[in-house]
Amino acid sequence: MPEGKKVSQMFADISSRYDAANHLLSGGIDFYWRRVLTRLVREYAPKDIADLATGSGDVAFKLRETLGTGVQIVGLDFCEPMLQKARTKRAAKPIYKDIEFTFGDCMELPLPSDSVDAVTIAFGLRNFEDRQRGLMEILRVLRPGGRLFILEFSQPDKWVRPIYYFYLKFILPRVAALATGDKSAYDYLAGTIESFPTKEALKQQLRRAGYNAIKANGLTFSIVAIHNAEKAN
Repeated sequence: MPEGKKVSQMFADISSRYDAANHLLSGGIDFYWRRVLTRLVREYAPKDIADLATGSGDVAFKLRETLGTGVQIVGLDFCEPMLQKARTKRAAKPIYKDIEFTFGDCMELPLPSDSVDAVTIAFGLRNFEDRQRGLMEILRVLRPGGRLFILEFSQPDKWVRPIYYFYLKFILPRVAALATGDKSAYDYLAGTIESFPTKEALKQQLRRAGYNAIKANGLTFSIVAIHNAEKAN
């Protein structure tokens, strides 16, 4: 598992160019992935949501647009420069003004137990220093009957894997280097994507952490997947 302090510094170093690089490297499909995620969250009608590894806030903003102003949203991240970027973007639209962005490490969340209806985390789980500990910490802050929604890279369908892994290893870092000036960060990110568990393996990790009613849905040839899981009543 990656070391938390090193990951935080890496994101701090690329924070000013992070959004542009994401959109470029995904070909804009990241907008679609967030739209699917937030619509799924809406089906469960949560009253309050913690968006973990919120980064520059794109998932938190999309949650507000999709769920409306009646839902309390807090975005947490352990990289202060990314949070500052989210706070700056918050000023762009009045609908975002009541979203709170605050420091929070997923290994020890600054939230009371049984305090939120839903937790979202997009492209952050693979950076956990201790995945099982982090999943159990999320379980702690969820209310009974609450749900965790994970949008994360997965292992793609077999026929697309050779093409995809070639892109990860040889194209993505080089394009990222041109976009951000930091090839090493995207070498690291490509490695975490390639080594991340399959959908079924992640479901098993969620079960071990104590979650129930676990579902997984692959998107874009399962290049990414959305897992959602319940904390039992």
